[in-house]
Order: sequence, then structure tokens, then C-alpha cells
Amino acid sequence: MEPFNHLSSLCFVCILLLFANAASAKTHYHDFVIQATLVKRLCKIHNIITVNGKFPGPTLEVNNGDTLVVNVVNRARYNVTIHWHGVKQIRTGWADGPEFITQCPIRPGKSYTYRFTIQGQEGTLWWHAHSSWLRATVYGALIINPKEGEIYPFPKPKRETPILLGEWWNTNPIDVVRQATRTGAAPNLSDAYTINSQPGDLYKCSRQDTTVVHIDSGETNLLRVINAALNQQLFFAVANHKLTVVGADASYVKPFTTSVLMLGPGQTTDVLIKADQQPARYYMAARAYASAQGAPFDDTTTTAILEYNTASCSSNCVKTKPVFPSLPEYNDTATATAFTTKFRSPRKVEVPKEINENLFFTVGLGLENCPRGAPSSYCQGPSGTRFTASMNNVSFVLPSNNSLLQAHYQGIPGFFSTDFPAVPPVKFDYTGNVSQSLWQPIRGTKLYKLKYGARVQVVLQGTSIFSAENHPIHLHGYDFYIIAEGFGNFNPKTDTSKFNLIDPPLRNTASVPINGWTVIRFVANNPGVWLMHCHLDVHITWGLAMAFLVENGVCELESLEAPPVDLPIC
Repeated sequence: MEPFNHLSSLCFVCILLLFANAASAKTHYHDFVIQATLVKRLCKIHNIITVNGKFPGPTLEVNNGDTLVVNVVNRARYNVTIHWHGVKQIRTGWADGPEFITQCPIRPGKSYTYRFTIQGQEGTLWWHAHSSWLRATVYGALIINPKEGEIYPFPKPKRETPILLGEWWNTNPIDVVRQATRTGAAPNLSDAYTINSQPGDLYKCSRQDTTVVHIDSGETNLLRVINAALNQQLFFAVANHKLTVVGADASYVKPFTTSVLMLGPGQTTDVLIKADQQPARYYMAARAYASAQGAPFDDTTTTAILEYNTASCSSNCVKTKPVFPSLPEYNDTATATAFTTKFRSPRKVEVPKEINENLFFTVGLGLENCPRGAPSSYCQGPSGTRFTASMNNVSFVLPSNNSLLQAHYQGIPGFFSTDFPAVPPVKFDYTGNVSQSLWQPIRGTKLYKLKYGARVQVVLQGTSIFSAENHPIHLHGYDFYIIAEGFGNFNPKTDTSKFNLIDPPLRNTASVPINGWTVIRFVANNPGVWLMHCHLDVHITWGLAMAFLVENGVCELESLEAPPVDLPIC
């Protein structure tokens, strides 16, 4: 018999691992019905889009290695898709969910079944609509426990509570984004933030429904904090209580203690909280981290209540006003930076070292000149322009009659090109006073092609075009190591000395600092078309996105699966 070559043996090992992992795994079946549901918030009754009439939607709980089969039936009046945020979707890109990227939308009256397996992830992820601004109300937690018989790398908490931070408009969010698209202006601001869909005590008509989280004196609980807000980074704190961070984006981290969290939209943070204070009621609170100087934002504060379950508390503390936490100032970049730079992996990790794709992407806003002959009502941005955004001067345009993954898989030309620039087309002082000649990007559907197994480094460089701010950049289909971040323009001669190649954190969403940069690394070992975008939905609406096209490897287990038979058609 001829000996295996190296690549064949790798595939053989993959097959053995696949069968070994499948032995104790389970398959979980769920039905998601997308439907209009009446809810009352801020004194008004609204007809919002939900899953199964629940807001937030159902919490899904699985073990590492399990498979999820979720049948989504669309009974709403809008097109919809569901994205399983942070799930790596190994070979199952058809289940990733972003509209016109990996699938055509599920039309009203139609259905689609998402099938995928959780592989090598533990902790907190979440799911949300990835079509227009539907994720304002269509979202829920995805909890991944260790495999059967395995335990957390920290003492098992007495209870676990998902804390979903959201953003609420006193109008239909689809109308908000449609109006902004019609006018070219910034969208109207939200009216409230929420914790588990409730605004809390500081908003009108809300006190009676404020979320309450119970705890017993002396016990340690796990809070699974998710920033599901549409357009805002958020600070989060619990009055008089320290929080021990133990995980983020479904990866464990080296534990550290803090009094405040900062999460960009899309990010999750698992924290242990110990009931070591006087039995009473304490506010949990979240409010904006608003880094863009002079830009308007929703400056309200959402609250929930941490309530001690003791005899003395139940008789007295309901009458007492909860203690309020100390939250940072809205523009406290120092606190945000101190928090994000504390993350480390629990131990030494295998960071890709010999890089063969060295990429440099600018991320930022822009202004588009009013098209010739367009009415002034179409150009209500600054000085009669329209807001736009881009990566490497390309403002991303979604196709409208096919998905990029289908076009790639079927070899259909004309839907995209693979000439997304590896570096900015023009080098400039990215965080300085940028010439207005560089404020208008080109529009296009440009992908960047990666060979299977490529070792990729991306410098994500923020710009000061129009307005600098913190950008939460999310990569679909992958986790990546954040090996460094800093302020100003990235300098390859000096800033490489800041690289952490020992124990950097593994994330799926990175907060690129205001007027700064972040460097990430990953191995391109998941074939498909994978969106990378700012998770502020206003920015992806304006085009702050690109996509990687990762080619198949050599064998079946390194290749994209065939599309499911019920994949929606455009």
C-alpha cells in the first residue's frame, strides 16, 4: 500500500476527530416563527417583529459539539435572515445568515432551515436578524456549555443569567433606516436602551416592568452580558459589586476583576458576580460610550435590579431605592481602552506566525457628493452631501438578486470582483487632518480572495475622515487573535514591538479605538464567503464592510458543503 501524503493524512485525522466528537453530541431542533407582536414600551403600544412572540427571542442552550437545526418561518411583512453571531460555521457557510452574502432572504410566507454544528466554542454567543435593521428586536442568547462530562475552568456558578443590552426606538426601526437612506442624513437616534428588552426605572411608564435578577447572599453567579444594541457601544456596571471577567465571544479568558465593562455591539462578556454586599437591591446600569466628538447620541441610561433573596431583603428592600452604580463619562476612552487591553487567553496559544497575507484596511466614514440632478431632499447630509462609509476607500454594495456565496459556488460572473485592495489605494495621514479630496469612496462589491490555510494578518486602521470614532469590527466565520491595539497611525517599524504573540485574546468582534488601530490574525481554514463589517448597523448601511472569499482546501473536509435544498431563492 502506498503511504499517505501529508495532506491526505491531515484529512484522515480530520475524519477521526469528526467521529470522536460526534460520539456524545446531540442535535437540538427549534422552530422560529418571525411574526409581528404587540408590546408596550415608553407608554406606547408598538407592533414589533419578534421570534415566537418573544422579546428578546428564545435563549438557545447547547453543549460544545452539538448540532442546531432551526426552522425559520417568516410570517412577518419583511424579508428576514438569521445570523448566528460568532458561530464559526465550519463548511456550513449557507447557515451563516447575512442577507445577500451567504443566502437570499427568507421572503414573507417562506421558510428556511439553518443546520450547523458548534465546534470548539464554549461560553456566550447570540443570534440576530441580519436583514435591514430587524435585529433591533429580533435577537436572543446562544449559550454554549462545555461538552458532557467537562466543566468550566472556574468554580461552577450557582445560577446563570443572560443580560441582553438592547436599543429601542419609539417608532418602527425599518422606517428609521429607510428615511436615512432616502435623505442621506444620519438616522434618528434611539429613545432608550434596554436590559432584557426593558428600559428600566429611569424611563417613563417603565418602572413596573424593570428586569430583576435574583441572588442569594454569599453565592457566585454568572452574568452572560451581550451588547445587542444596534448602533452604540455601552458601558455596564453593577452598583457596589466587582465583576470577574472569565470569557468573551465564546472563548475563555485569563480572569480579571473590574468595576465596569465596555462592549461594542456584537460583543459578549461572561462575568462572575459574588453576592458579598449588604442584602439590598442594587442597580445594574448601561449607558453609551460615545467616542465621536460632537456627534449626537442617545444619552439615556437603562437599568435592571440585582435583588438579594433574604428574609430581611424581601420585607424591607422593595421599599428602598436601589443603589446606583458609578458609570464612566460618555466619552471616557481611557476607561474603554483600559478594559479592552486587559483581555488575555488563559494560557499560551498558537498564534499564526509566518504571515503570508499581510493586509492593511482603513475603516471610517465619508461623505458622498450629491448626484447630479438629485433633489436636495436626497442629500441632507453635511453641506448637501450624503453619508457614506468604507474600508480601503471601497463602500460595500450588497447584490440584490443573488447571494455572493451562491454566485461563487455556482461560478456565476458579474456579482462581485476579487480586487478588494490589500492596502489603502492612497497612503495618507489616516488620523490627521485628511484632505476632503479623500472623503468620497468608490462604491463596489469587491472581495479579497484567500487560499485555504493562508495565515492572515489584518491591520484595522481607523480614520478621522468627517468624524473619528470607535468601530466594533466583526468577522463572520472565524475567531481571530487580537495581538495589539493603539492610537494614531499604525507604524510597522515600531508598533510590531507591541504584538502579543503569547496569550492574545480570541474574539469575533474587535473594538478599533477612536483614531487608532487594531491588529488581528487568523488562519483561513474555513472555505466560503465571509463578511467583515462594522457592527454599528448605521455604518454597515453606509457601506463599512468587505468580504473574504476563502477557497476550498484539498479534500472534502476542507471544502464548502453543497447548498441545502431549501436555500431561499432570490
